[in-house]
Amino acid sequence: MNWTNLLNAKRRRQTTSPGDHRIEFERDFDRSVFSTPVKRLQDKAQVFPLEQHDAVRTRLTHSLEVSSVARGLATRSAKWLLERGEIAAGQDRSIEAIAATCGLIHDLGNPPFGHAGEDAIRAWFMREDTEKLLRKSLKNEQQIQDFLKFEGNAQSLRLVATLQVLADYSGLNLTFGTLSALGKYVASSDRADGEAANRAFRKPGYFASEADIVQQIREATGTGDARHPICYLVEAADDIVYLAADVEDAVKKGVFSWRDVNDALTNADTDSVRSALEFQVRILKAGRPEMPSDVDDDIKASAFRTAAISVMVEAAFKVFQSRYDAIMQGQYEGALLPESDAADLAKCLRKLGVTRVYPTRSTLTLELMGRKVIGDLMDIFWEGAATLPSLGEPKTSAFAGKAAALFSANYRRVFQHFVAEKTSLPEEYHRFQLVTDYICGMTDSFAKRLHAELFNGR
Repeated sequence: MNWTNLLNAKRRRQTTSPGDHRIEFERDFDRSVFSTPVKRLQDKAQVFPLEQHDAVRTRLTHSLEVSSVARGLATRSAKWLLERGEIAAGQDRSIEAIAATCGLIHDLGNPPFGHAGEDAIRAWFMREDTEKLLRKSLKNEQQIQDFLKFEGNAQSLRLVATLQVLADYSGLNLTFGTLSALGKYVASSDRADGEAANRAFRKPGYFASEADIVQQIREATGTGDARHPICYLVEAADDIVYLAADVEDAVKKGVFSWRDVNDALTNADTDSVRSALEFQVRILKAGRPEMPSDVDDDIKASAFRTAAISVMVEAAFKVFQSRYDAIMQGQYEGALLPESDAADLAKCLRKLGVTRVYPTRSTLTLELMGRKVIGDLMDIFWEGAATLPSLGEPKTSAFAGKAAALFSANYRRVFQHFVAEKTSLPEEYHRFQLVTDYICGMTDSFAKRLHAELFNGR
């Protein structure tokens, strides 16, 4: 791989912007900020669904933080690349902008209720009756696995490359460089293997509906089926942010106290944990000889989050340096943070999340509710999708037609467009995808409210 190809600023549909002071990758960031899918993230769960506490993160605040950390990691990395002569002057600006955009949009495809929503969609397709219908309707294994292994990352690509209809069906029409760096996973659904040595092949990276687009991206950027180098920086930023922030949010919600967190970390007694705790104390001292004794838990947790992110960013950058040649040759199969000197810190924070944050009663209750909501909605909307005319408006005299009429006009338009195009995909594939597109486009509150309306509050 080489940076000239990797930073390909062309788009599937070329546009002109006379007198624009921005480079193309900065235009990607700006059009993403103003897009509807990004706005919807403010009402999608990060960890705690339907959270009322204003200080606790939504998927939007998480994405903004990932974007910020990804930009910082990219700035540090690009400076190093410039010093080595790996990139030309000006390309550092491109690297920073791509990382910031991918950090912002990396979770756009997530359905309501976070990862529990993804599980609910997969569970619906794995039901005996649905899977039987899938296998009867779709003969190609990738098409079948697109639904049985439904994945939010692949839906993110579909959203920005196809669904967000503006002037045509090119989605947000982002540059090839940005689309390439967005691809955290590179396998098709039928080739994805959760036990693969190469992390990029552990989950589906794209659906059959975007296979041609993925091929265009790979040819334009020269990555083949390897990850784009910037993708490693964005992945690290995502891991760093959620590991530190989830613990902070749990303290703010009162799931546990800062003393509980401090005790768990102190018991770990590793260099990276000590570095983060020492940095936290320096932040709280704020130039004073001693830390005040009356500092609230919220402030301690926020200071620790700042310290932990700093320690993990520095460690991840060092791995990017040491693994750079393998990354550029498409041979690096790992991830920056787990291989870094901060791996112990990350492991401790992940353990706190798994054992204390994610299994709280309120979270589990809401996730179970979300599974019921999504399953019920998919039952109804599959009836609508199964009979939706490939041209024209649905007939609302029958129940199925009423359900079809509730689909967003945008998603109906996309469905009818691709059916009319007579792509290589079966019409039934587009019908199944209409359901997942609509469900994934819902916010947590909208899904819950619509379910209550349709099921009389049950």
